[in-house]
Amino acid sequence: MTAPSETNHAWAGSRRLLRLLRDLMKAGGSSQERLDKVVELIAQHIVAEVCSIYAMRGGEVLELFASKGLKPAAVHKTRLQVNEGLVGLIAAQARPVALADAQSHPNFAYRPETGEEVYHSLMGVPIMRSGRVLGVLVVQNRTQRSYGEEEVEALETVAMVMAELLSGDSMLDRAAGGQGGGSDLMPARLGGITLNQGLAIGVAVPHHRGIVISQVVSENPEADRERLDTAMGAMRSALDAMLARQEVARAGEHREVLETYRMFADDRGWLKRMHDAVRGGLTAEASVQKVQNETRARMSAIKDPYLRARLADLDDLGNRLLHHLLGLDEKKREDLPEDMVLVAHDLGPAELLDYDQKRLRAVVLEQGAPTAHVAIVARALQIPMIGRCDGITTQVGDGENIIVDGETGQVLLRPSTSVRAGFQESIAHKERQQAAFRAVRDLPAVTLDGQDVTLLINAGLMIDLTHLKDAGAEGIGLYRTEVPFMIRDSFPGVQTQADIYSRILDHAGSKPVVFRTLDVGGDKLLPYWRGGHEDNPAMGWRAIRIGLDRPALLRQQLRALLRAAAGRSLSVMFPMISEVAEFEAAKTLLQREVEREKSLGGSLPTEIKVGAMLEVPALALQLPQLLPRCDFLSLGSNDLVQFLFAADRGNPRLARRYDTLSPAVLTLVRDVARRCDEHGVPLTVCGEMAGQPLEALALLACGVRRLSMAPGFVGPVKTMIRSLELASLTATINQLLTLPDHSIREQLRSYALERNISI
Repeated sequence: MTAPSETNHAWAGSRRLLRLLRDLMKAGGSSQERLDKVVELIAQHIVAEVCSIYAMRGGEVLELFASKGLKPAAVHKTRLQVNEGLVGLIAAQARPVALADAQSHPNFAYRPETGEEVYHSLMGVPIMRSGRVLGVLVVQNRTQRSYGEEEVEALETVAMVMAELLSGDSMLDRAAGGQGGGSDLMPARLGGITLNQGLAIGVAVPHHRGIVISQVVSENPEADRERLDTAMGAMRSALDAMLARQEVARAGEHREVLETYRMFADDRGWLKRMHDAVRGGLTAEASVQKVQNETRARMSAIKDPYLRARLADLDDLGNRLLHHLLGLDEKKREDLPEDMVLVAHDLGPAELLDYDQKRLRAVVLEQGAPTAHVAIVARALQIPMIGRCDGITTQVGDGENIIVDGETGQVLLRPSTSVRAGFQESIAHKERQQAAFRAVRDLPAVTLDGQDVTLLINAGLMIDLTHLKDAGAEGIGLYRTEVPFMIRDSFPGVQTQADIYSRILDHAGSKPVVFRTLDVGGDKLLPYWRGGHEDNPAMGWRAIRIGLDRPALLRQQLRALLRAAAGRSLSVMFPMISEVAEFEAAKTLLQREVEREKSLGGSLPTEIKVGAMLEVPALALQLPQLLPRCDFLSLGSNDLVQFLFAADRGNPRLARRYDTLSPAVLTLVRDVARRCDEHGVPLTVCGEMAGQPLEALALLACGVRRLSMAPGFVGPVKTMIRSLELASLTATINQLLTLPDHSIREQLRSYALERNISI
């Protein structure tokens, strides 16, 4: 072990080192010069013969960016794959490694160009920021030195400072710029969020708005005003023609989005501000840009993601008007590649329609949100889309190959031939799977031993209902009524809501629909209504708590549901019920609306079924009191699991700590299913668990017979059900639930593979 005196001597100046590093990073000179000084400084202060920085390139390759001690020729030449060599191992595991004899480690990878064969001991730590590995910091010595915990911790501290400084300064990106060798053209992997699922391989086409205004001061304000009005008229006519196109003409939320967008073009206030700017002496083009800049500045200060998303719509309109003013031609369709992937900072809903839908394979955005208008239009057109993909517009060039994985929310830039071949096979495999799922679409969901299972879909937009028949589902187990609220700029009135719900029932026909009342709050905010800041919004003022505290809102929604379902069956479900008293209070409000409709002579539904959403564990302890009072129960696994484990499901540090297939979760599900069966109350699981074949397998074994999921998962789950013999599985899972294990996932997987159950 290292002697205490040696350790203390090596790190006595660690604080001074951090100060020197900060000063050095702020100093002048090229990025490479500063990196070279950084490794020299670290090596000097920790008494190491080698100090090296390896940077992550493309998310898959670690490149030697700077070194004190290794041969200079190796810099920007030595590269290791993640998990290759000790450096790759540190990056893969995101954990430090300290070895007295590094060359004896099975992961040691010798690179002759480095000259590191004379160095025996090695200590390396990951350079990380926001949970992402940016690179690896390594020190080496000739002697077989045993690094102590204090030294590892000190080097980790240095790496933390390096991460902050390097990521903020973009030094790693610029350092390779002048080195040659095409480092910046290596493969890259970027992450984002899925706005619409799907896989696509194509060629990147950056969305360029590039409009340059050459003349700002007007020589003839009256002529400019006329030009502005003429261009405005031409733009409105072009938008009307776009709305008449076949692919967007049918009804649905995407149609409402586009019509709302079209209404922006008639906004008198917008036109008046531009007229005022013209009168002030600006050209028509400069007036449009002035108003656009003012709007952008005002809206960019808004923190709400929904309202900020509206900025894309307004930017789109302003740019579209400038195109008409300047007589600019859009990029000709014949100039676009056959397999194009559109890359943009953000898009308005109409901008998406400017591109040939027959050639457009996917869209990747730096911004974007699930409720953004462009995302709703993309779902209507079934175009895979990924949003919040940081760096996409700067890291991909026009014409470069790109892969969009809308299943995992990842984008691969400049993929290798082998990676492209792998994804092409994945796409082909997915198509074969879809064909197999279509083959069972109209077949019953029945196990091999004759157990019937009801498969339903979750929905939140009209476009989702088009998948009801295609998926082969028996109805809608969860209609999220808050989604139409979230894509509007104001609270919809009773009649507007009734029209929405009526269309949903019309589309579903004879198939049942379960309407969940407004579930907002937490991470689902309405753009026109605020509940105030909360430290823990997931467990705060949300869902039924808002409905009971603001009964007028809930009563309006219940009134709309009753009117929409007149002469038909209505199923209403209250979310996030924590105690029976809350359920009874919500039912009382519903009964008041029933009595109100009767007194007004209105037509009522033929039957009204009322259910609760089991998401809060406390309610499970009151099932004997709840079940006699409700017609059905739905188990929301997403919230139930996070509340059960007191683990925020949005926290990446906890993402894999707790498993939905843990004995604790499944024991609770089994007990709830037994209670519901005893009372004759149908139980539906409608969280993410229901849509995963292996998780659905466990739910069935626990006694659940109704599953509600995203439309795309019905086929895989039905295929699993039709290959399953349930009786033997039930006996097996009862044994597995007695184990003290973290999860029984692998045992269930082995069980399924041994019996050819399709998972």
